[in-house]
Amino acid sequence: MPPKEAIARGKVKNSPYVVAGRRYVPMSVAQSRSYREQGVASWYGYETRNQAGGHMTANGEAFDPRQLTAAHKHLPLPTYVRVTNLDNRCSIIVRVNDRGPFVPGRIIDLSAGAAKRLKFFHQGTARVLVETVATAEG
Repeated sequence: MPPKEAIARGKVKNSPYVVAGRRYVPMSVAQSRSYREQGVASWYGYETRNQAGGHMTANGEAFDPRQLTAAHKHLPLPTYVRVTNLDNRCSIIVRVNDRGPFVPGRIIDLSAGAAKRLKFFHQGTARVLVETVATAEG
């Protein structure tokens, strides 16, 4: 089944999935409520602006790099998390609506807009703290 069709049918959102031969299993909503992790964040977005048909997130939404959104390998979709840049203490709340990052050593991929708000857009990556604020089920 093509990815866009799978997303439209709800087959991707919080189901286990495979990327580059590795299987990922999303957390339950209960597990995600206490999620807190420090690590490296990166950003994505401008490479998707000119894709034919646009980029669709794993949550089935059109991706807009200007919005405050993020990709995470394991959190349920959608989940709201607070991301704090540990180098400058800037903090924002983003909506996790996509899957990734699939680069070793990174815990979250933020939209370009979120990276700008956290003031690491030009550096490309930042040390961050990610904490769940709210899930789709409260």
